[in-house]
Amino acid sequence: MNKNNCMFRDSPSPLEERADELRVMLRSEDPHALATRSGVIYTPQGDSDGEFKLALWNRDVILGFPDFEARDARTEDVLNPFDQALLVYYFHIAKGTPQSGKWISFTELPNGSFYAQAFRGYTSQKLFHSFGDRVESFSQAAERAGGRGEFFASRSYSYQILPRVALMVACWVGDEDFPSSYRVLFDAAAGDYLSTDGCAILGGQLTRRLIKALDEEESKK
Repeated sequence: MNKNNCMFRDSPSPLEERADELRVMLRSEDPHALATRSGVIYTPQGDSDGEFKLALWNRDVILGFPDFEARDARTEDVLNPFDQALLVYYFHIAKGTPQSGKWISFTELPNGSFYAQAFRGYTSQKLFHSFGDRVESFSQAAERAGGRGEFFASRSYSYQILPRVALMVACWVGDEDFPSSYRVLFDAAAGDYLSTDGCAILGGQLTRRLIKALDEEESKK
């Protein structure tokens, strides 16, 4: 991973810039093999066309083949450029590895240790700044954002972002000696489906969703 291309600026543009190149490469692949490696459903629609069906952030999506244009399965609206690029990367990198159920830190992703401090800055530190020791507020926001409770740390919630990419946000409740702490973790298979940059962006997105859910809850009071 080239440091100059690292996405800790939280900008989707590097993903989008190469997406068209990857689309060209994917068009030459067997769609059935792509579906198997990506863990999605492929439905042929003619001699050479078809559709992949999958979920992105619990949103049903249809990805056309061979154009690799993604749209909302319900509204048929075309997805934004970043989500389009994310899906193209997912299909390009997918190795067919099953999800492990083992949670790893960002530093355990390829080259993740080089950018761990930056990642903590816009995930763990932002979560602490927003939630602090308010564990119940964290739980409410995590559930509002669609999280599933897990038996890990003091409180934790997992999110199935893509068919084989899952993230978890965990909270360790503090005491008189140490403050509460938060971490965004990844299923160990995540690196077989997205670049470390892509995983970093998802961690940032999850953090923003949780903070937005908190703001929505507090606006009701």
